[in-house]
Amino acid sequence: MQVFWHRRDLRTTDNLGLAAAGEADSGDGVLPVFCFDDAVLDHAGPPRVAFMLDALAELRDRYRELGSDLVVRYGDPSAVIPAVAETVDADRVVWNHDYSGLAEERDEAVRAALDEDGVAHEQYHDAVHHRPGAIRTNAGDPYSVYTYFWKKWRDREKDAPAPEPDAGALADPAPLDGIEGGTVPSVGDLGFDEPEADVPEAGMERARALLDDFCDEGVYRYEERRDYPDDGTTSRLSPHLKFGTIGVRTVYERAQAARDAAGSESARESVDEFVGQLAWREFYAQVLYFNQNVVTRNFKDYERPIEWRDDPEALQAWKDGETGYPIVDAGMRQLREEAFVHNRVRMIVAAFLTKDLLVDWREGYDWYREKLADHDTANDNGGWQWAASTGTDAQPYFRVFNPTTQGERYDPDAEYIKEYVPELRDAPADAIHDWPELSLSERRKHAPDYPDPIVDHSERREEAIAMFERARGDD
Repeated sequence: MQVFWHRRDLRTTDNLGLAAAGEADSGDGVLPVFCFDDAVLDHAGPPRVAFMLDALAELRDRYRELGSDLVVRYGDPSAVIPAVAETVDADRVVWNHDYSGLAEERDEAVRAALDEDGVAHEQYHDAVHHRPGAIRTNAGDPYSVYTYFWKKWRDREKDAPAPEPDAGALADPAPLDGIEGGTVPSVGDLGFDEPEADVPEAGMERARALLDDFCDEGVYRYEERRDYPDDGTTSRLSPHLKFGTIGVRTVYERAQAARDAAGSESARESVDEFVGQLAWREFYAQVLYFNQNVVTRNFKDYERPIEWRDDPEALQAWKDGETGYPIVDAGMRQLREEAFVHNRVRMIVAAFLTKDLLVDWREGYDWYREKLADHDTANDNGGWQWAASTGTDAQPYFRVFNPTTQGERYDPDAEYIKEYVPELRDAPADAIHDWPELSLSERRKHAPDYPDPIVDHSERREEAIAMFERARGDD
């Protein structure tokens, strides 16, 4: 018998490790296991936990349809996984790689424990097309500039999706002594409060439906409209890729089918733009893999420390969506309501925190980690450090997003803003976009309950540039 250890791959289809285990001639089949690890849960937030539990429930149901079951356990995986393997006299334990420092430490501990017990183990690179380090510069170094990484990533051959194991390849835990399937707990059972957000529906079926709907239509408008948050031209697959309810090979294959069916060169280029987002995921996964300290430290070295402000009131106003900058507040309220923020708006609110409020990017990263259903260590860290001008291939420090201009450009009719900021629903779009420039009387006339701007963007832009120049040693 073999044990397959599920982690960030909550699916039976296009799962490289599970497929490999199912194809092996082990006689007694593959026993699927999931372990709730306190060390991982310590870094979780209610929306992610709720999404994960929904996905686990569907995964368990699928295994039951196949005549098996998902064995659910709690505790330190370096004790739990070897114990399960010993109980069923497993020949081998299989799992898929994760690339965070926490995951690497956990996996090394599990490998060591299995080695001590004499149990074989094998890991697969399932969450990415090309494992970290497979794409390097001509000098042999990991890439720190996305454009060059993308060119090589784009031209590398991609594997086809892995098949779901046949029912006969899976073990039924029911007759096994000491192996009960266990139940999927509730959010409260794990010690978390119920999320305040309406968390997206999880699971393999939902992920596939989102992919098909997007590739039938939205992908052909992606390049032109993806930055418009009210347009709906994004896939919404991010939490599914985070928890692996759909495989990257499945997404790539479906996108390529859409490209083949495209009726124009512009439509094909639009598909390519979407595929580029898959490459961004792998670029940031590689950055994290080779630079584990970026989770808490700047990737880019400055000569002096950046003089971030300690401003709890401004930080709280940002978290609450009460900054007086409508596009920023809409994004922060969407985060609270949906555990999701549109990607363009993520950049806007991150730039506002770091360049207008001059608050350390780590404060924003921690808040996103708490509130997002799709929080991914590599992606979110890469995005935050890009906005803060501290990361790899980051926004130059002297290019500071103007939140007013961003709102006018990407939400011209203020439809997105009005959806999430009800105080502004009766105000005309021009007044909403001009809010920081309006007189106090004009603001009270249009939206008496909406706050005044907490900072002056022009002044803070100059302060931000000066702050970074001091850090660079230019003063």
